[in-house]
Amino acid sequence: MAELAEKLEILADSAKYDVACTSSGVDRGGRHGSLGSCSAAGICHSFTPDGRCVSLLKVLLSNACCYDCCYCVNRRSNDVPRATFTPRELAELTIGFYRRNYIEGLFLSSAVLGSPDITMERMIEALRILREEYHFRGYIHAKTIPGADALLIHRLGMLADRLSVNIELPSEESLHRLAPDKQKSAVLRPMGQIAAEARQNQRELQLYRTAPKFAPAGQSTQMIIGASPETDRHILTLTEALYKKYSLKRVFYSAYLPVVQDSRLPALTTRPPLLREHRLYQADWLLRFYHFSAGELLSENEPNFDPYLDPKCDWAVRHPEFFPVEVNRAPLNELLRVPGIGPKSARRIVKARKLQTLGMPELKRLGVVLKRAQYFITCNGCLGAHGSRSEIAGALVDPKAFGVGMQQLSLDDFLPTALPDAAPQMHQLTGQGMPAQEAAQLLRQEAVTCITGRM
Repeated sequence: MAELAEKLEILADSAKYDVACTSSGVDRGGRHGSLGSCSAAGICHSFTPDGRCVSLLKVLLSNACCYDCCYCVNRRSNDVPRATFTPRELAELTIGFYRRNYIEGLFLSSAVLGSPDITMERMIEALRILREEYHFRGYIHAKTIPGADALLIHRLGMLADRLSVNIELPSEESLHRLAPDKQKSAVLRPMGQIAAEARQNQRELQLYRTAPKFAPAGQSTQMIIGASPETDRHILTLTEALYKKYSLKRVFYSAYLPVVQDSRLPALTTRPPLLREHRLYQADWLLRFYHFSAGELLSENEPNFDPYLDPKCDWAVRHPEFFPVEVNRAPLNELLRVPGIGPKSARRIVKARKLQTLGMPELKRLGVVLKRAQYFITCNGCLGAHGSRSEIAGALVDPKAFGVGMQQLSLDDFLPTALPDAAPQMHQLTGQGMPAQEAAQLLRQEAVTCITGRM
């Protein structure tokens, strides 16, 4: 028992760098003689009072890796404690935690133990024990190992709810330089297989409702941000292509946390680029729900996001010709481009204006953030608000960029994105001894002046 607890401590700690944990997207009710259930809105019906979904056992099968990816704490040349679960140990540990009401599901990944095929076979056996011997019906998210045989990927997809294939680095050049044992083709091949099998499975389910389901919650991937020199434009363009080609449910971004010393990587004293990660998540949201394209958000002349503006406000500043938008007549896709109007409030506007002419009080009740939106809309021909360029810039600037001390949330919180850390300039000033409040005021004024000059 002590040995098993030691393994759990090592392998759960090794799994904390993987952030791809979200709501399940799967409905699976309880059944007599089985354990667990699963709700599409969360992880197996488990929610905290503030709406977060909990709680998965997030663990590696093994951290004894035969690869030497220089950014990874589990690289074979790194001197860390090693441990490996047997498939039955992992299955029994999961069921034991479930019965104690500690968890509602499993998030399983692994280092490459010997070879991709050997690792996948052990993962499949652990999930087989859970599903077939313990009749576990809770949510399971499994990471496929690039380079594994196609039949093993198929078998894993028949046992797991969601599959992931981590692309890790945004370019083949960086992958070759930082992860010499991995190949881009080995990552993209299983992505294509999972997408093709998921489409085929949907056709089968339309014909036979009782057909077995293949990864019903789809697939996702993860990219490390800040370990390599790619721009935000490169990363977002790749993201857009992955969504279109492989029908991914999510692309996750993981700010690089320096854990090993290597000349090919940022220094150990480098702060994780949490604000940059946050901007990429915001832009990702614009791609998926606001009908933006990567080419609209960034260009060759401006390849990186502004740390002081969220991507949507940045686009609005660069496209004054698009505004103002008449809220009582504009189509949904135009309303979505207005700062302060999100998908829910845009749909409410479209529905409500069929019954009445909307003014500012009505928009506020519909959930529009008027502090931003008022400068970009008209209500029945009347401008929402008049403001100088500096006033508008002050309303758009992101206050989170100046909040020294904000830290990334525990990965066990399973939020779609972490709270952003402050802009790098804030840390430079506070590191030089300037009080945080004074530094925030100084940088905010500089940001407003800069944004005003672009308007």
